[in-house]
Amino acid sequence: MTDDQLGPRPPVVGMVGAGQLARMTCQAAIGLGIGFRVLAATPTDSAALVCADTLIGDYTDQPSLLAFARGCDVVTFDHEQVPGGHLAALEKAVAGPAGPVVRPGPAALRYTQDKLAMRGRLRELGVPCPRYAPVRDVAGVTACAQEWGWPVVLKAVSGGYDGRGVWVCGTPGEAAAVLAHPVAVFAEDHVGFQAELAALVARSPHGQGAAYPVVQTVQRNGVCREVLAPAPGLSPALAADAQRMALELAADLGVTGLLAVELFAAGSRLLVNELAMRPHNSGHWTIEGARTSQFEQHLRAVLDLPLGDPRLAARHVVMANVFGAGGSPAAAGTAGPDIFARYEHVMAADPGVKVHLYGKQARPGRKIGHVTVLGGDLPALRDRAVRAANYLATGNEEGE
Repeated sequence: MTDDQLGPRPPVVGMVGAGQLARMTCQAAIGLGIGFRVLAATPTDSAALVCADTLIGDYTDQPSLLAFARGCDVVTFDHEQVPGGHLAALEKAVAGPAGPVVRPGPAALRYTQDKLAMRGRLRELGVPCPRYAPVRDVAGVTACAQEWGWPVVLKAVSGGYDGRGVWVCGTPGEAAAVLAHPVAVFAEDHVGFQAELAALVARSPHGQGAAYPVVQTVQRNGVCREVLAPAPGLSPALAADAQRMALELAADLGVTGLLAVELFAAGSRLLVNELAMRPHNSGHWTIEGARTSQFEQHLRAVLDLPLGDPRLAARHVVMANVFGAGGSPAAAGTAGPDIFARYEHVMAADPGVKVHLYGKQARPGRKIGHVTVLGGDLPALRDRAVRAANYLATGNEEGE
């Protein structure tokens, strides 16, 4: 029997990067019955451990990137680190009816790779953000502080995540210590906010949009610890404003796929903090907690399929990240025998907890998994999620 007699083959989505986002997207691809491949740096990358179609290569090497794309119908990303020039070359090389499409494209991804360009574009669009200014020296930072007051936030123009690439400087001396490093930065006003929020939306190439409930992210040292869906205490009007803003940004920036908009809630104002054009930690709760997970939604969007239902599956959903334990890496163990030995306690103590592990070496402070719980009592859900996450990480329900 020929391929024509078998009917058209399912499309293949290729994801550059093989971290936990690609791993969970691979699981969604299996459910949709589509082809899925990843470009991994090593065979032990999180997604490479579970994805049958894995190419080992370097995303910073243009020939490797082009070779990976040739077997795909759509190319997408689980991180923002692919060099902009490589993205442009990729889009040009695969252009045409027979080649894959790049979603989101380099014109959109620029605003996740260059935070100063992102701030400038948001200002042009009239989107509320913290005050900011390019700076090259301590005098520039001090000038900002004279206008805004100390502390002043310095942010890396490119790179940086989970608290990295962000420095809160209370004095000129602290700013000088940051500027001594060869990292391009800009200055930003230190916003007094009541909560950190995230608005996650999807947009397809023909313009269909879908918005998930706005969530609150609970951060410690710039790292997300918990996600509360929907954001408690957020007024329906402000939640609708956040969803509208995110959908309009997706359209204005030409995003195809998911867009996560991280926000500060400052009184009655919403200020945009960061953007991500991919599945996002603030959306992991959607696997069990929404009618369509963010990973399935991203695949639907980049394939230009009708988008799924983003509504909650329960009144409240709480997600808590699982981190590598403190101490030495050897003492922390791996996301293998040590952590699996703790499953019995977690599952017996709370059968409603859903556990997701990423197959990653458990280094201190590294995200190695997450847990999700659903129900009607938010304080009780938070307690259950944090206890389960702490026990999986340390063997102690109270954490480190």
